[in-house]
Amino acid sequence: MLLSVTIFIIFVIAFLLFMQLPQFGKAPQRERLEKIRQSPHYKEGSFKNLNFTPYLSEGYSMTKITLEFIFKNFPKTSPMDTIPSIKTDLKALPKDENILVWFGHSSYFIQLNGLRFLVDPVLSGSASPVPYSTHSFVGTDIYTVDDFPEIDYLLISHDHYDHLDYFTILKLKPKIRQVVCGLGVGEHFEYWGYEPAKIVEKDWDERLEIGEDFALHTATSRHFSGRSLKRSNTLWVSFVLQSKDYTLYVGGDSGYDTHFEELGNKFTGFDLVILDNGQYNEGWKELHMFSHEVLQAGNDLNAKRIMPVHSGKFKLANHPWDEPLETIVALNEENFHCPIVTPRIGEVVMLNDSTQTLSRWWRGMK
Repeated sequence: MLLSVTIFIIFVIAFLLFMQLPQFGKAPQRERLEKIRQSPHYKEGSFKNLNFTPYLSEGYSMTKITLEFIFKNFPKTSPMDTIPSIKTDLKALPKDENILVWFGHSSYFIQLNGLRFLVDPVLSGSASPVPYSTHSFVGTDIYTVDDFPEIDYLLISHDHYDHLDYFTILKLKPKIRQVVCGLGVGEHFEYWGYEPAKIVEKDWDERLEIGEDFALHTATSRHFSGRSLKRSNTLWVSFVLQSKDYTLYVGGDSGYDTHFEELGNKFTGFDLVILDNGQYNEGWKELHMFSHEVLQAGNDLNAKRIMPVHSGKFKLANHPWDEPLETIVALNEENFHCPIVTPRIGEVVMLNDSTQTLSRWWRGMK
């Protein structure tokens, strides 16, 4: 009995010490916490989605999902082949070209109207704070922070580890002019040594003028947040980049909801929408979209082109690794007929060329 108690105490102490590591960040405090409490979306001690959103679907539990993920064998959840990637020289890209470069999962570099944006960069090879877990697929990590030019705006959709990577963020610090994120997320950045003047935190439906005839809007998504034991103490957001002749939607992580149609009406459509398509599961269907929902969201947004992301780099669900891309392309050909943008990692997407042909690079891979 004494031995069991001793082991338990040692385990608890080790866990508490582990949770003090800097990659877990820091919960919002003082003035930042007061500002959060003034948000109409912060209620009963946490941020809430527009509509009721359970973390897990009826009939599912975290215990059941965790045991399945660890012990049950699901086919083809990771590729046997190396993911094909292209090493584009990002520093050599003319700054006046409107382009996008994807780095797998939900990380990408955007140049639009002479400004450089970097969204949710995860370049450390892992999407977890736990050592030796959630490694990236072979071939997906050909870029490092050294490959990036100076970034005008680092956009962070929320603070989950597969979107806000401590090790990448630390190395990026000298290259970032401004960070834009949801309420409370700035606490992590300040804790990690970013100057408070460089951090802009926004609620949903706010606007930031970032250039002549160019605005950055923070918008709704349907998700949650949290890096430690507390959930939804910081705000998750999507972004709209709006110039006089181009409108781009950066969806972040989101389940399907009414906000897509509302945004489509508010901005009268989008030239390109980047939407969460992958790492879905019936157990958390309110928080991530299945492929048919991505297409419906694109239709709601009045999108001219859809770029599905949140796949191709990490195994965070039990579906085949290539299923999200293959499914959305097949469903689109049957019912929607909207151009689907599927670049390889590192391949340049020309934002002003709606006729650009991109391969279905995952086909034929094991």
